[in-house]
Amino acid sequence: MIKKLETLEKKILDCKKKNKKVMIFGNGGSSAIASHFSVDLTKNSGIRCVNFNEYDLITCFSNDFGYENWIFKAVEYYGDKGDLLILISSSGMSKNIINGCKIARKKRMKVVTLSGFQKTNLLSKKGDINIWIDSKVYNIVENIHQIIL
Repeated sequence: MIKKLETLEKKILDCKKKNKKVMIFGNGGSSAIASHFSVDLTKNSGIRCVNFNEYDLITCFSNDFGYENWIFKAVEYYGDKGDLLILISSSGMSKNIINGCKIARKKRMKVVTLSGFQKTNLLSKKGDINIWIDSKVYNIVENIHQIIL
């Protein structure tokens, strides 16, 4: 786990060096974690980090493209080659999160996943760095994700 965290730190610092940005997404409590991390990373480190928790964007993209595709479309419109995408899903099975990963790969972005529950969840093998928490309890998984970030 320590090696993965060191690699995550390096990828985030590379974004600043290369004038790239970090994009971060989650659902529910993970969305709140994404927002908090995004603001802190930008304010405290000067690293551009964005999350898309605006209800108008989420509801527009969900209405027009389906809830399972709203993150895909946000990454498609706003992500650039070389950016870093962080995806948080406690279960690792959220279709909108997994679809976001697919477009990030097409755009040649780096991907970090944070998940829990089953070790073989769909998200847990899709990133350049995959951080899996060995718990099936939402608040444990989410709290550890928050600590990591």
